[in-house]
Amino acid sequence: MLHGNSIRILTGNSHPELAQAVVERLNVRLTPCTVKKFSNGEINVKIAESVRDEDVFIIQSGCSDVNDNLMELLILISACKGASARRITAVIPCFPYARMDKKDKSRAPITAKLVANMLAVAGCDHVITMDLHASQIQGFFDFPVDNLYSEPLMISYIKQHIEGWKNSIIVSPDAGGTKRVTAIADKLGVEFALIHRERSKKPNSAPEKVEVLVAILIDDMIDTGATLALAAPLLKEKGASKVYALISHGLLSETNMSMIQELPIERLVVTNTIPQQQHTDGCSKLITMDVSPTIAESIRRTHNGESISLLFGDWAEGAGVNGY
Repeated sequence: MLHGNSIRILTGNSHPELAQAVVERLNVRLTPCTVKKFSNGEINVKIAESVRDEDVFIIQSGCSDVNDNLMELLILISACKGASARRITAVIPCFPYARMDKKDKSRAPITAKLVANMLAVAGCDHVITMDLHASQIQGFFDFPVDNLYSEPLMISYIKQHIEGWKNSIIVSPDAGGTKRVTAIADKLGVEFALIHRERSKKPNSAPEKVEVLVAILIDDMIDTGATLALAAPLLKEKGASKVYALISHGLLSETNMSMIQELPIERLVVTNTIPQQQHTDGCSKLITMDVSPTIAESIRRTHNGESISLLFGDWAEGAGVNGY
C-alpha cells in the first residue's frame, strides 16, 4: 500500500481509541511510544523505535485536558524532529483553541495563531485537521494544512437514519454556520433556516413556520449545550414535528447530559473526534459517527502524494482543502 519511506503513526493520550481505529484501517501498527508525566506534571516522551527518514503522523486531538494534550503533541513532534524524521504531520481531529481565531475585543489574544506558531517551532511540516471553527485558521500556517469535512458523514446519517428527511429543514443556530447549512441543504434538496441571536444570547427570530417539518440543527461544536438548549425548544414551538442535532465536535465539557436527555430532541449526533464514552453512558440520545475512515484515507493519500480534495468533491471547492 505504501511506497518509498515507510509510514509511522504515533499517538499521545488524548484519543488512543481513534488512533487504533485509524491504524487498523491502514493495516499498519502504532509505533510504540510512552507518554507520561513526572510527579511535578512535566511530560516525558519515549519513542521505542527509530523514525529516521520516515513519514511520521502523530494523531492527537484537542479534547478535555487540552493544554496537556497540546503539550504532548508538541513534545512528540520535537522528539521526531530530533530523531531525523523525513516529514512530520500533526493529525489534529479537533484543533485546540480554534474559537480564539480573531481579535474580537481590545487586548484579546489570537490563540489559534499562537498554537500554529508553536507547531511550526516544534518542527511540524503539515497539519491534518477536521471542521475548523473558522477556515482562516489555515492562513496562520506557513506550511500545508488540510481541513477535512464531516458534512458527507452527516448527509449519509441523515439519509439513513432520519425518517422523513425529504420533508425537513436544515437549521443553523447562528450566523456563523450559514455556509455549512446551505451546502448541506443544497445537497439534500431541502430548505434551510437561520436562528438569529442577539448579544443577550436569546434567540429573537427563527423560521416563521416549520410545521410538520423535521428540523435538523447543524453546528461545528457543542460545549456547554446552551445554544442547543435555546434552539431546540424554539423549533418545537414553531411547529417542528421532530428535532435532531448534528454536531462536528462534541466537546460537552460543561454540559449536563441529563439536560440533553430532557431536551425536545430525538438525537444528538456527534463525531468521535473527541472521546464520547463518558458522555454516552449518561445519555441515550447521544449518537457517535466514526471519522476514522476519513482520517485514515487522508493519511494514506498524503503519504502517497495523492489529492485529498478528491475525498470531498464539491465540499472542497472554495473551502480551503489543499490537494497534492
